[in-house]
Amino acid sequence: MITQSEADTLVAMQKKRETDEHYGFPVSGELLTMPIISIDESEKFLIDVSRKGKFRLKRCTYQERYRGMIILIRLDIDGPPHDNPELYPEIIDYLIPYAGQNIECPHLHLYVEGFNDKWAVPTPTGEFTNKDDLYATLDDFFNYCNIIEPPIVERGLF
Repeated sequence: MITQSEADTLVAMQKKRETDEHYGFPVSGELLTMPIISIDESEKFLIDVSRKGKFRLKRCTYQERYRGMIILIRLDIDGPPHDNPELYPEIIDYLIPYAGQNIECPHLHLYVEGFNDKWAVPTPTGEFTNKDDLYATLDDFFNYCNIIEPPIVERGLF
């Protein structure tokens, strides 16, 4: 586990692609994982694009992971609603209105110390401009994660 301060620093850190490999945007049922690194190359991350729902064509999850298993940010598109914990962490005031709430999709999961990714908030207005276009949402997700030199992902048929 990491502290909230560490998580906030990692999220705010500028990042770039680790390789110049080209990736295809996953089709329904597929998972794509791409390595990224901090600009100073001291920290490594993974970006996942999961299309695990075969019956919902627009279902997609984007996430940024640290140390292979710590989810810092996860954006769920066209999935089930999320129930937040009843108790809220005292260190993050903006979560108070969402304690015990059912958050409809699309929603954004954020790392919260002591809760991992168990908290979700409504998708921030203006950050994700076209959630109906999964490829454009990936670009928005890269921006939200401060990836200034994103992996090369080619638009596919999905």
